[in-house]
Amino acid sequence: MRNKCIQAIWKAKIPGTRVLATGGASSNKDILQVLSDVFDAPVYTIDVANSACLGCGYRALQGLVAESGVSFAEAVKKAPEAQLAVTPTPGADKVFAPLLRRYAELEERVLQESKQ
Repeated sequence: MRNKCIQAIWKAKIPGTRVLATGGASSNKDILQVLSDVFDAPVYTIDVANSACLGCGYRALQGLVAESGVSFAEAVKKAPEAQLAVTPTPGADKVFAPLLRRYAELEERVLQESKQ
């Protein structure tokens, strides 16, 4: 997957943006802090076993009821509440913004060179 979504987040910060972390690494506060700093957004976790599978199940439920006009928010209203795990370190955006631009430049270079 290309980093288009990462670039979009940095170019136009959407109010209320948050990261929902699941899986084994979501119990590691250091990893969560890096995510929060890179995306300049708070990171939330869900304290439930197999939360990634649970998320897949909710997306499947949404697909099942989509024809009846049920929104994703409505489909997951009984989901466990996500808990705030970490918030961005003040000033981290000043560190990561130039790195993201450099990453995008390098990625574009690799893509262009691979077409030759």
